[in-house]
Amino acid sequence: MGVWSVCCILLFSCQLKFSCAHNDFFTSIGHMTDLLFTEKDLVTSLKDYIRAEERKLEQVKQWAEKLDALTTTATQDPEGFLGHPVNAFKLMKRLNKEWSEVEDLVLKDMSDGFISNLTIQRQYFPNDEDQTGAAKALLRLQDTYKLDTQTISSGDLPGLTTGLPFKSTLTVEDCYELGKIAYSEADYYHTELWMEQALKQLNEEEESSIKIVTVLDYLSYSVYQQGELERALDYTMRLLTMDPEHQRALGNLKYFDYQLAKQKKAEREQSAKEESKNKQQKDSERKEYLPEKRKYEQLCRGEGLRMSPRRQRRLFCRYYNNNRHPFYMLGPVKQEDEWDRPRIVRYYNVITEKEMEKIKELAKPRLRRATISNPITGVLETAQYRISKSAWLAAYEHPVVDRINQRIEDITGLDVKTAEELQVANYGVGGQYEPHFDFGRKDEPDAFKELGTGNRIATWLFYMSDVPAGGATVFPEVGAAIKPMKGTAVFWYNLFPSGEGDYSTRHAACPVLVGNKWVSNKWIHERGQEFRRPCGLKETD
Repeated sequence: MGVWSVCCILLFSCQLKFSCAHNDFFTSIGHMTDLLFTEKDLVTSLKDYIRAEERKLEQVKQWAEKLDALTTTATQDPEGFLGHPVNAFKLMKRLNKEWSEVEDLVLKDMSDGFISNLTIQRQYFPNDEDQTGAAKALLRLQDTYKLDTQTISSGDLPGLTTGLPFKSTLTVEDCYELGKIAYSEADYYHTELWMEQALKQLNEEEESSIKIVTVLDYLSYSVYQQGELERALDYTMRLLTMDPEHQRALGNLKYFDYQLAKQKKAEREQSAKEESKNKQQKDSERKEYLPEKRKYEQLCRGEGLRMSPRRQRRLFCRYYNNNRHPFYMLGPVKQEDEWDRPRIVRYYNVITEKEMEKIKELAKPRLRRATISNPITGVLETAQYRISKSAWLAAYEHPVVDRINQRIEDITGLDVKTAEELQVANYGVGGQYEPHFDFGRKDEPDAFKELGTGNRIATWLFYMSDVPAGGATVFPEVGAAIKPMKGTAVFWYNLFPSGEGDYSTRHAACPVLVGNKWVSNKWIHERGQEFRRPCGLKETD
């Protein structure tokens, strides 16, 4: 059995052994960075194995060359050669002992160290769910930011500076894999897009082990599933010109022909009036189903902002001392109005680089997949619309957490003793959190019952990284979009002074297109507060 056969068997056994080890890697860039160092360690181990194999082959090569010269001379006059007693002795010695040593050398497995390291590390590898999650993230980014497959495949994403060393492109195999994952999810729209991109790159003569026939097979079925029978038929006929014996395509050709004839007959029988009526009904249903999602995605792209110039002129920047707070009298903070209704303000330079790094350091080992509360069961569970990992830090755990909590209290004038712990979140590939409320609504009377601190009055959100593209905090109800800026924090009230929820504060975290998004937030609760409006906010706002 060859070395690589052994490697393959061991790799397969490793996969079986550690298949259940899973950590939702795709939901946090912070955790994914560990994988890079794991991979670097494996590359070093692999290079050590290659060097060992090369040394072994060099020894075998030297032996072969020496014996090649010897046997060439000896076979010219075998009897004369063996007439010398030393040659006869050495022939016996070589065949009895030295060839056995060569055999042992050739059979010696130099991969033990590499396989051992790989076996140990494999328990920390991503699994199929991670790969599928990362693929879905790419598709989500494609839809949200209206990116075509060529843009993604070429790696020319918005927000990337040209010439950056980490720009990456997709091969035919990569595009094909994205199409296959979409296909496995019955997402025929994206199957078509990515199989077409794979086909395009194959037609441009990119080297690949993927066959055009295989791609056409997926394409014909995916467009058929979307009701485009004529295109499905075209792809099938093209496939058959390349492989006339393709059994599935031969069967599909007959079926598509039959369905197309049936469709054309039905279209002739259907009146134009009914067609128009059905179309209007479908459009109406689509509008009812996707209004918020469309607004959300528009805002993520920087479209659909609803702030008139007149309203914008009423927004100001100022130095703020929270009603002459002793600490901020000497060093007031920079405050900027981001939005008027609901009132959202941003504070600049309210957390230092050192503090942010310490918060990340404390949170990273404890990051877990972010959950949502099921509105029906009340049970915490993961959801595809919240792709991130989070950790909770208590004030007693480190002085920096306590200091940050005090700073929030000093600036807002709200008591943080009954607030939730500091939540730290890191977003993964295409990380997002779709539109949601921070406060408990009337239909969720027990939302924070276990805490015993009432509803969430306000949200304080630190941005602990810059995000080159995507990742904005958007408010679909009012058309506001807040861009992440490292070292700043935004603040808004979730409740009116009456205690009623402010439904205009429904917000979302847009998918991160390029970069690594770290945030931390503090949810401040009702208990212990004198409900007043600090930060210069008026009740009429």
